[in-house]
Order: sequence, then C-alpha cells, then structure tokens
Amino acid sequence: MKQGFFKIESNEQLTSSVFKMTLLGDTDAITAPGQFVNIKLDGLFLRRPISVCDLYGNALTLVYKTVGVGTEKLALMRPGDELDVLSGLGNGFDIYKAGERPLLVGGGVGVPPLLYLLKELKLEGAKPFVILGFNTKDEIILEDDFRKYCDDVIVTTVDGSYGTKGFVTDALALCEGYTYAYTCGPEPMLKALHGALKTSGQFSFEERMGCGFGACMGCSCKTITGYKRICREGPVLEKEEILWK
Repeated sequence: MKQGFFKIESNEQLTSSVFKMTLLGDTDAITAPGQFVNIKLDGLFLRRPISVCDLYGNALTLVYKTVGVGTEKLALMRPGDELDVLSGLGNGFDIYKAGERPLLVGGGVGVPPLLYLLKELKLEGAKPFVILGFNTKDEIILEDDFRKYCDDVIVTTVDGSYGTKGFVTDALALCEGYTYAYTCGPEPMLKALHGALKTSGQFSFEERMGCGFGACMGCSCKTITGYKRICREGPVLEKEEILWK
C-alpha cells in the first residue's frame, strides 16, 4: 500500500451514471489486476474504494458509478484537480493459473477491472474468451476497449436490446473449451456462475469497506478456511473457498 497525490488528467461520462477517470501519479504499488485504490474526498470521513480498470506507466484509469455523495463529488472533479489516493490495495488476480483459453466474465461495474486483467493475460500469450453482462444497451461500457485486445467478446443484455439476450450464464455455451475463469460483478451473478462454471476460477467481490486495508475488519466474510477480509485477503477469492450466505 502506498499513499500519494494523483493529478486528474481526464474525467469523462460514459453513461448516465458511469464515469471514466484517468489519473497521473506513482503507480508502483499496483502489482496485479484486480487490486483497487482508495480515494479521499473533502468533507467525507471514509475513503471511496474503486477497482483499477487499466494501468499504463504512471497513468491509472478508474471507472466508477455515481451511487452516493462520494462518487457524485468525484464526478464533478476536473482535469488538473488532485486526489489523495491509497494505491496497491487488495489481493489481485493470479494470471498464472489461466491456461491457454481463460474465460473473463464481468457484470455491470464489475466489468472495468477485467480490462487490465485481459491485457496482462494477452502479454502471457493467453487467448481469452470475454463475456460482458448488462441490463440494457444504454448501460454498456468499455466494449470497444475489450475488442481491441480480444476477438472473442460476447455482450449480453437482460432485456435483449443488444447482443445476446439473457444473463452472462446464458453465454457460457458460446465459450467452449475455456481453461479457467475470472469474474467480477454483483453477488447474484457470482453465485450463479459459481454453480455454472465447468472449471476452477477466481471471483472478485464488491463489498462496502471501512478502512480499505484490513484494520477495521468491517468487510470480513466467511470462507471454508475461516473469515477473510475482502479488502485485504480479497477482493479476489478462489472459487473453491467461497461460502454463500
């Protein structure tokens, strides 16, 4: 974990409630896709955790949804503004378990951290399948970014307004021969995938956090090996250790 000040390079709106922000600063503490940063905002006691979407040199990309006062403040910030950021937080994805044809499945704002993962897997010579799930066409984000690095991208929408109609699990049959799975998204999606996947995998959980680095125990969850902190031992957990409520 490292604390530093990052300068906002851009902060653009992708959908009615989702924004993409690029920050410039010291990114050395970020060592794996799936990690997150924790951002301090004036007037708010708790920092806001946001997954790393992409990383290139000292440029850090975050994609976030405005769901409360903190993210609404973030959406109003402009290029040149500075942010106090804790970086390199959490346990990220292990890319060395992927095999030749890993499967990446993202849902909603669980999609962004899979972009950095995809790029790292490609550097290792893997040929991933990607499934991106959304409720409707208007909520789709980052499709073009994924298609830059992957020929096998499937977009699903629950209402059928774009791509394959249905849930991400409905598209699994289109990814024959995947060797391992990586996923991030809302818990109902993760739970459905847990029962549907034919291989082992890693699941990244979204959880409300207090400190963001393991001190307060506020984001603990029970696993087969005992309680783990989503902010510290997670957000990425192995498929086999997950216990559902």
